[in-house]
Amino acid sequence: MTLPSFLIGIVISSLYGALFHLWRGGGPGRLALYILLAWIGFWVGHFIGNALGLSFFSLGPLRLGAATLGTAITLGVGYWLSLVKQ
Repeated sequence: MTLPSFLIGIVISSLYGALFHLWRGGGPGRLALYILLAWIGFWVGHFIGNALGLSFFSLGPLRLGAATLGTAITLGVGYWLSLVKQ
């Protein structure tokens, strides 16, 4: 993993989190939550895709397809869990 690919991954995953926030709404706390979840899901998806040898929609050394799938799953589960009323 090179530094430029790491930075591109951070930017792309941050955009995923921000776009999810635009879609679902919420305050600044929700934005921070969605971006954090997007970072986690992106890198977990990337590393799982790398370990399994999945190379669909790659961008250099980034397994962007698996990372996008991981981000979508993590954001969906995180959003669902955040709906619990206290």
